[in-house]
Amino acid sequence: MTELIDLPLRAQLSLIDSGAAQPQDIDAATCARIARRDPDLRSIVHMGATDARCPIGIKDIFDVDGMPTRCGSHAHRGTGVEATAVTRLRAAGLTPRAKLATYEYALTGPAWDQPNPPARNPWNVEHITGGSSSGSAAAVAGGLFRAALGTDTGGSIRAPAAYCGIVGLKPTHGLVPEDGCFPLSPSLDVIGPLAACVEDAAFVMEALAPESAATRDLGQGIAGLRIGYARDWFATDKDCHPDLLRAMDDAAALLTRLGARIDLVTLSPYAPLEAAGCVIIQAEAWEIHKGRLATSWEEYGVDARRNLFTGAILTPEHVTAAMQLARSFRAEVDENLAEYSALLAPTTLAPAPKFSDFEDGPFWTAMRTLPFNMTGHPAISVPCGFAGNGLPLGMQLIGARNAEALLCRIGHAFEQASDSTARPALAPDPANA
Repeated sequence: MTELIDLPLRAQLSLIDSGAAQPQDIDAATCARIARRDPDLRSIVHMGATDARCPIGIKDIFDVDGMPTRCGSHAHRGTGVEATAVTRLRAAGLTPRAKLATYEYALTGPAWDQPNPPARNPWNVEHITGGSSSGSAAAVAGGLFRAALGTDTGGSIRAPAAYCGIVGLKPTHGLVPEDGCFPLSPSLDVIGPLAACVEDAAFVMEALAPESAATRDLGQGIAGLRIGYARDWFATDKDCHPDLLRAMDDAAALLTRLGARIDLVTLSPYAPLEAAGCVIIQAEAWEIHKGRLATSWEEYGVDARRNLFTGAILTPEHVTAAMQLARSFRAEVDENLAEYSALLAPTTLAPAPKFSDFEDGPFWTAMRTLPFNMTGHPAISVPCGFAGNGLPLGMQLIGARNAEALLCRIGHAFEQASDSTARPALAPDPANA
């Protein structure tokens, strides 16, 4: 029998509104599951009050009434006025129940000199969840919450979603208000949901930005849509896992069977785009943190300090060149999306790496996410299969600005027709033991 807390969010709220379910029962079941599973997942850094109607998790870089904000760092304490994004979730019946682990200031990979240990991948706890919305992905994939709030500056919603076999939606830049969320790179930062399914992601997206109408077109199918498949953007990359290439080709074939027309498209070389995006992130992060570093040097983690100092050596000319490349690629993507309903690309080029890969410090993982932070286009990551080691893989759909509803429509159709939405084996609920 499906547990109440495993139903989609809209179904849970409907049961509450009809009196068929009580919020305290949902909350109690959620807390019981957290007690069983989170000791292994380490996704939660703070539990909030018990007045949850329909509980969700919040990445610990958002200010939430009644909860501390640590940003994954010894250098950050206290909280401010609750983020508008969080207040909008409350208005939709979604109550922040816990703060979830993040990499320090959303800057680095997993590290062990932060206030809490890194969150673990529910599919295999020896592997990372991706960053920096690491706890958000672990909590959703582990069944602790149907959805969690995250942020995405270079892929930090979409990559953890792909690594953990869930859905991650990065909306159009600027669509969701960013007050009350500690910034990393304002030119690229975006707030969005990680969720157990596309329906839940769309529901949360619509709560965050009602104008997105993200749930409007769910279930309409995709017959007649044209999708550009950026296959040569990754297929010959040395870091492309063969299982990922097979999964992507299978995903394109499934979209065809669902009635979409798939054409191959060519995008500008990836490496220069990623390099330019890194320049923007590092330059803006340095401006945000240089004052704090002067007074709280010892409280920052080693990896965070090293990461931030990269920005100190960048010149205005470096940033100007990076921004110019971003504008050029934005125009290129717009040109493609004038012809196609969406573009198709992988989220990451391989399944989640092991924690042991990070023993000597940060380890750059191959993704195809950062350029769409540079262009501001919305993108959704949806599970598309599994690698031979049993870890999930994710595909990414990119749409025109403010096309969240269309992306959710395509992602939902794919999800309903695929067999890539399994959940990891975790500590069972007593009734199902």
